Amino acid sequence: MNSSPSSRLPSPEPLAIDVSFDKDSFSIALADGREISVPLEWSSRLLKASAKQRKNWRLIGGGIGIHWKDVDEDVLVESVLRLS
Repeated sequence: MNSSPSSRLPSPEPLAIDVSFDKDSFSIALADGREISVPLEWSSRLLKASAKQRKNWRLIGGGIGIHWKDVDEDVLVESVLRLS
């Protein structure tokens, strides 16, 4: 039985494209259409951060993670997926 080359390729790495917050959690929108919701308690720095500081994020590594400069916090998408 032959398999196509594409069936042997590893699945693409999950990449973040957006981040949003509500009262008790933050959500990471992924390029593949999924959304991960994370309790703020998982990050003491984000939990203590102001709304303005939480909004000041940027994608790192092409979307493999998110960085908040104001609170010196990094969150990797794969780490969140493993904890979910």
